[in-house]
Amino acid sequence: MKPARSRLSAWQHISLTTRLSIIFALLSFIVIAAVGFTLYRTLEKQISLRDDGALLTRVEQIRTLLRDEDVINLIHEKPQLFANMLGNQESLLVLRFPGQPPLIEVNPGHSPVPDIPPVPANKDLTLAAVQHSASRDDTPFISVSAAAQTSDSPHDLEIISGRLMTERTRILEVYREQIFLLALGAGALTALLAYLIARRGLSPLRRLAGQTAEIGIRNLSVRIDSTQAPRELSTLIEAFNEMLDRLEISFTQLSQVSADMAHDLRTPIGNLLGQTEVALSQRRGVEYYEKLLGSNFEELLRLSKMTDNMLFLARAEHADHAIERAQLTLADEFERVGEYFEGPADERHVRLKLRSDGSVWADANLLRRALANLLANAIRYADPGSEILLLAEQMPKGTCISVTNLGPTIESQHLARLFDRFYRADVSRNTRSQSSGLGLSIVRSIMNLHQGRWDVTSENRETRFTLFFPLKMPQPFPKNTQRENDRPK
Repeated sequence: MKPARSRLSAWQHISLTTRLSIIFALLSFIVIAAVGFTLYRTLEKQISLRDDGALLTRVEQIRTLLRDEDVINLIHEKPQLFANMLGNQESLLVLRFPGQPPLIEVNPGHSPVPDIPPVPANKDLTLAAVQHSASRDDTPFISVSAAAQTSDSPHDLEIISGRLMTERTRILEVYREQIFLLALGAGALTALLAYLIARRGLSPLRRLAGQTAEIGIRNLSVRIDSTQAPRELSTLIEAFNEMLDRLEISFTQLSQVSADMAHDLRTPIGNLLGQTEVALSQRRGVEYYEKLLGSNFEELLRLSKMTDNMLFLARAEHADHAIERAQLTLADEFERVGEYFEGPADERHVRLKLRSDGSVWADANLLRRALANLLANAIRYADPGSEILLLAEQMPKGTCISVTNLGPTIESQHLARLFDRFYRADVSRNTRSQSSGLGLSIVRSIMNLHQGRWDVTSENRETRFTLFFPLKMPQPFPKNTQRENDRPK
């Protein structure tokens, strides 16, 4: 197995241009060799039929001559006649009566006389009468034995004629060599042409590689130009550009998240350090230390909450994150979350109005967390004395849940990024002790896990957050493609 693996590894390291050249050369060689071999077999068969027919004609001529002439006198008076009828030095002719020595034997090449039964004198000679054999040096040899009636003898005369096919063998050998040389030359020429054509044809790939090599962290906004690329590479270039779009968005978000996280962590940590440093500067009373510990507890609680939220987002982004969905009654879920937020709503002097219809196919804990984040956000920014509406509607393809509050209108340039981590539409309106900027990003992750959609609209001082949960057996919904693509690059 090792030699085979080494050959496979060596082949894999050969360039694509060289591979194509070798493959086309082999195909050209095989095709031309196959065509040449077919023509060679046809030529061999035709030459063999021609030689067999010429031998039969010669024997038939001798048959006719012996039938009309005095055999003995003809042999004694004109022996050269029979030698002339053979036509070359590789032929064999033997005339004899059965069981007697030859009357004449013409055998310039000293070929062995074949011992084959003669064709009767009263039967015509056909190609089936020709016997094929080989000489001592494997040269093809054809022979015919036929009986001939004579005018002056009561017995039929036996005619044995043969021919050594040296000339035919030489012609076919030259033909074979020419076929091989032609196939070899065609393969070499095809390899050269294939190399040049493949190298020129693959030049767009080299340009594509050069363009992608120039793209780095500092210029993620650069895109690959597809105007001069062949149609076959258009899909690949589009996929590369889409990947770069995603990478740029992810890198920008990661940089922003890192900066926002550092900024958000710096505030509570700075508070802890400052308060502790002041407390250690001199001795304080028990009451002061109690207030300090209470303040530090609030800061630590905020840090713990932020850490939990980040861990939840990290787990939710994994494709294998399992959720336990069930058919939940919306009236029960709304009542549960309404009771929880009744106190904070009273503190802000806002009213909660719940309208539920039917059920939803969702994970109970994740649904409650998403609704809690939306309600907390709505209560935080609602106008005092206003009303917050939590509404559920049954639709043909799923359940739509919305949270609507009256308050400051969110500008359109902020709507697309509200669900980003640590993003705040108006930093001045945030109470940092209450908000970490992760609530809406958690809602987005929860909806991704449910293969649902999310949206937000804000106009005329009315802001509405909408969540759509698909039915139990839904068609797969994409991840809020519009919101992802609308983000600024």
